[in-house]
Amino acid sequence: MTPEATFTRFREYMVGPSRFMSLLSCFELGVIDNLRDTPGMTAAELGDAVGAKPDAVEQLLLLLVKESFLAYDEDTGGYSLDALADIAEDDLRQVLARMEMIKVVTLRQLFYLTDSVRTGTTVGLNKLYGHEGNLYDALAEHKDLREPWARLMNGETAHIDPWFFDNIDVPPGSNVLDLAGNTGLGAIHTCKLKASPGLRVTTFDLPEKEEECLANFRSHGVEEHCSFIGGDVFEEVPKGFDVVLIKHFLPMFDKSDVFKILEGVNRSMDVGGQVHLLVPVFPENIKDSDNYTVDFFPSFFIGCAMGQGGAQKMSTWQKWLEECGFTVTKAIAEDPADMLPHALPVEAVLSATKRAG
Repeated sequence: MTPEATFTRFREYMVGPSRFMSLLSCFELGVIDNLRDTPGMTAAELGDAVGAKPDAVEQLLLLLVKESFLAYDEDTGGYSLDALADIAEDDLRQVLARMEMIKVVTLRQLFYLTDSVRTGTTVGLNKLYGHEGNLYDALAEHKDLREPWARLMNGETAHIDPWFFDNIDVPPGSNVLDLAGNTGLGAIHTCKLKASPGLRVTTFDLPEKEEECLANFRSHGVEEHCSFIGGDVFEEVPKGFDVVLIKHFLPMFDKSDVFKILEGVNRSMDVGGQVHLLVPVFPENIKDSDNYTVDFFPSFFIGCAMGQGGAQKMSTWQKWLEECGFTVTKAIAEDPADMLPHALPVEAVLSATKRAG
């Protein structure tokens, strides 16, 4: 890369936050909704409609015209949807859910990313909320964090869980443990998507999740097939399960803690027991520009969520499973053609069985 090209790349990074907020602000103000309902509105008309100065609205819209999100008519001074007109409303809602989560959960906290790297803690959560701990603890205490995070994650789970369960084997009548299963959604999906006579699914998570988890089981009519065990995965993993599911959990930790979790699962299982992982992966060739996992997850996990952790290559997850006493039987990543058009991470399923000895 030439110095000129390098400086061009630097400029792209410099304007990234400004671009992000200019676009999102136009949605938050209601500018885009007004133009969808009434194409051709001028900056003055838009300002009146959304309660903002026309001059400020006009400034924000410069970027959206430049990027062809909107079109501008020089003769009338009116704006209309351009590329945004081709996006289905359901898809747009999901994009906006992701952008809102990024604004609230990541953008502010990442101001302290350097400090988080140095300390191994979520410094932004401490500075902004006085919170000592990780994002997942903070979600329980702070509604402004929880709501955008939950809105995005519920949509992500609804999309990825059917793919995950299509690609794993849960033998009929299995006793399944959903490790770090939060408030039971994974167990509910297991019951519905891998149903069989005698199937039992147990959510294992911190004791404070029990009440909400059991309520979710009742509301989905699966309370006869699902149960909850409270505990800490770093202390002991419950025994007696044929299949263990570990979804969206391992990337929260560095290698040493991932090994503690996998070794604990291994100790809890009989030889031949199955474990299925759902994890984000980045390509073996990190310069694959179609994969945004490394663009987002390193700073998210270190600066916003845990003070540690991150995605890995598929080969790394496989190697770690093997080193923790498992034999990998399947490793498959999402087909980009089947991913949500606005998705950032590429998810992968890895299945393994406990080896003898």
